[in-house]
Amino acid sequence: MLDILFTAYGYAIFFYATSITFIYLSLAVLGYLNIWRHKTRYTNREERILVEYPESAPGISIVAPAFNEEVIVIDSVKSLLSLNYPNFEIIIVNDGSTDKTLDLLISNFEMVEVPYAYINKVDCKPMKRIFKSFNPLYDKVIVVDKVNGGTKADAMNAGVNVAKYDYFINTDVDCILAPDTLTKVILPVLDSDIPVIAVGATMRMANGCELSEGRITRVSPPRQFIPTFQETEYLRSYLVAKMGWSAINSIPNVSGGFGLFERQTVIECGGFDTNSHAEDMDMTLRMIAHKRDNGQPYRIVQTPFSCCWTEGPPNLKVLARQRTRWGRGLLQIFFVHRRFLFNRRYGRMGMLIMPYALFFELLAPIIETTGFFFLIYQVYTQQINFATFWLMLLYVYLIGVSISTLTIVFDISIKKQYRSLTDYLKLILFSSFEAFLYHPFVVFFSLKGYWQFLTRKNFKWGTMTRQGFQTKSESEAA
Repeated sequence: MLDILFTAYGYAIFFYATSITFIYLSLAVLGYLNIWRHKTRYTNREERILVEYPESAPGISIVAPAFNEEVIVIDSVKSLLSLNYPNFEIIIVNDGSTDKTLDLLISNFEMVEVPYAYINKVDCKPMKRIFKSFNPLYDKVIVVDKVNGGTKADAMNAGVNVAKYDYFINTDVDCILAPDTLTKVILPVLDSDIPVIAVGATMRMANGCELSEGRITRVSPPRQFIPTFQETEYLRSYLVAKMGWSAINSIPNVSGGFGLFERQTVIECGGFDTNSHAEDMDMTLRMIAHKRDNGQPYRIVQTPFSCCWTEGPPNLKVLARQRTRWGRGLLQIFFVHRRFLFNRRYGRMGMLIMPYALFFELLAPIIETTGFFFLIYQVYTQQINFATFWLMLLYVYLIGVSISTLTIVFDISIKKQYRSLTDYLKLILFSSFEAFLYHPFVVFFSLKGYWQFLTRKNFKWGTMTRQGFQTKSESEAA
């Protein structure tokens, strides 16, 4: 009986691996077609029109929560001020920081406390003060000082309440945006006959980049091991997976690190869930459900352009914090939104997005781990045909490396970000070792996150270790 069960399990693993390979190859094809469409449809001509005719450019509010971010907050605001777009505001939400974050903002940008008509459209912790600058150089900046809410979602809700424009950017202060970011993400909104409720863009690692006056002057792959692995992982997620899903209007989430949202839809959904460990995916799913419940058409778009650079975890300790939180959030999604799963009422979300997330994201670490122990058992009981085993292992490995290499080719076809071929070869080299040196840690941290959620541990917005951005002078000195 046991042999039959193990044989059945072996076949199940084979079909599971084949299915995920087929899905990723399909997404790669759809993603490439979608990338080609964006490159030909949204050219510099359309971008210049928005800059030259500012009355045609919709206003955009940029909301960036900050909790103990004294190391990077000034560089981040300078980066946002340098954006090449005629109509935007910057809202920095100081979420009860205990370091010098607020003091640095006030002193560097000549901020003064001002009266402000504040309407609580979505729930959040109480606001203390609002600051603005009378210096024309900084008049786009608003600083909201509020009681700590324990989560980024609560800080985002405060920003949504203050924002005055119809669209807002959800980002982090550890992110540096490209100068043309706002134009890149608003063009799909203006170009669509169907209301676009959210737009995502490619994010990548800022760890190896050089910065000057808030702008990235040189894009380079990270020097540290963990961020280099994440660079390829992020590109694979955005340029293959999300661009593929976007082609059929089935994006599972718009990243909490960077994304454009329609403000009114977010308000109608009640704002970001302050109890969620995955507020980005939670918000995306609730926006879709809201539109489906009210019979309203919608689109969620992914643009392939690299718009946002974020500081990735520099070591395993910080990576563990990030991935356990992602694991908690993903499992929480299926507890909170289980009614969407296999529910025809919610269209692609219920019949495609949620099943995919269940079988190929949530269950993947569990299946990989049980498969590993199953393999050990088979080796111990001498049930392995090693000729077939090594062939199958090589097949799966080469598929993974091929997808990563294809992703890097996609990135080059959009825009050559790195200056030298060596930089791209470094990414390919790291992707060839990802399955052995990086992915096992991701699996372990995901399972740890599941366990933390099931044991109902209380988690709040913790302090992430920041190293700050590298300036050009620091690079030359090194």
